[in-house]
Amino acid sequence: MKIESIRQIIELVKNEGRSKTIAVAAAEDDVVLKAVQKAKEIDLCNFILYGDKTKIQQIAEEIGLDTTNIEIRDASTPLEAAKGAIQAVANGEADLPMKGKLNTSEILSVYLKDEYGLKTGKTMNLVCVFEIPRYHKLLIISDAGMVIAPTLEQKVDIINNAVSVAHKLGIQTPKVAVVGALEQVNPKMPATVDAAILTQMYRRGQIKGCIVDGPFAMDNAISKEAAIHKGINSEVAGDADILIMPDIEAGNILYKTLVYFADAKLASSIVGGKKPVVLTSRADSDESKLNAMAFSILMSTI
Repeated sequence: MKIESIRQIIELVKNEGRSKTIAVAAAEDDVVLKAVQKAKEIDLCNFILYGDKTKIQQIAEEIGLDTTNIEIRDASTPLEAAKGAIQAVANGEADLPMKGKLNTSEILSVYLKDEYGLKTGKTMNLVCVFEIPRYHKLLIISDAGMVIAPTLEQKVDIINNAVSVAHKLGIQTPKVAVVGALEQVNPKMPATVDAAILTQMYRRGQIKGCIVDGPFAMDNAISKEAAIHKGINSEVAGDADILIMPDIEAGNILYKTLVYFADAKLASSIVGGKKPVVLTSRADSDESKLNAMAFSILMSTI
């Protein structure tokens, strides 16, 4: 079944009755706990909360979150909370870790330690699924929050991670647009050179399960009209399922532009490890955090 909205992701996870436990690191945040509250209301999953127990209970009381069936484990610092959450996943007490009120680097630095056995040896990165009012389907974007300046080798992993997400969403042959500032190869712009190499790697069968093309400027990746106007003949042009960004700055700016200017809904997850990591921007809404929970559960189970 092809998933065509973020609401469908939530309904699929909920209706199939998955009983998963999310370990939240640094849960003493009202937006995080509102997302937990929403998840509990629809019986999405179970939780173990790590952080300042007194603050967690205080916030829970303020927002009306019933913590009767939620385990809260005291942690004196965000780092201690991250270690607790990751350890719970590593030993099977929980299925997924979630970033609460702490920096992305703090939770990922713990996740990546060899002692927890959660690495796969491949690049991990943030994958975001956007539901955009003016785009005709869900749009997957990588990477907006983890890999700062991906190498060509890392971009291959990032494409493969995004393609695996697309397959889970029911997109059998996703169209991958490798984007930059323009649609022509310019040796002075490494992103365009990488895009051309990745396209050739796809044509030679080194990247599978999708269609890869590039470089594209943003307009001709998502607009058929722009592609036609510029004389671009491509299966991907104007109909991309996946956008591969040149670096974290471009990805992060696009992420926040879509949320704040375009009223886009999103779900995000760190993929590429043995367990997805539920991860959003600290400023994201409780709805986005709920979406990220459902999306990460989907990625971990189907």
